[in-house]
Amino acid sequence: MYKIKVNNTHDFEVERKGDTLSVNNDTVDADIKQLNDLLYHVINNNGSYNAEVVSFDPQAKTAEIKVNNNIYTLAAKDQFDVLLDKMGLSNLMTARVSDIKAPMPGLVLKVLVEEGAEIKKGDNLFVLEAMKMENIIKAPADVTVKTIKIKPGDKVEKGQILIVF
Repeated sequence: MYKIKVNNTHDFEVERKGDTLSVNNDTVDADIKQLNDLLYHVINNNGSYNAEVVSFDPQAKTAEIKVNNNIYTLAAKDQFDVLLDKMGLSNLMTARVSDIKAPMPGLVLKVLVEEGAEIKKGDNLFVLEAMKMENIIKAPADVTVKTIKIKPGDKVEKGQILIVF
């Protein structure tokens, strides 16, 4: 059983038992054909749909699906996620990050954030040049920048604290 939220507005309960698929306790009799790793063709209620997986994050249980040129954002929770929510333990699974350290020695080219900024997981923080390559360092979690200890032109060593959250 999965609870799926589509575009942060529509909730569905989906369950698959063998070849039977049910959505909100209604059996769905759709013909689903996988065309390749990311593309499916679905025929349901005399309608034909092309569904393409645009992105998929198995750890976050999120996906973007393009159906007939419309993109839908999906977030899924399995029975264990639902149980953790009911027990109030779901927040324990979020990453706690207090700082970001230099992953390698290098030269800071650009700092892309400011102190006090609220940053989402995956947002760009700064550009670090190492071995003649530019590396964009990204936020490991949703955080607020407390202190920036670097500026463009600074040389940093591996493990040096660069930004405090």
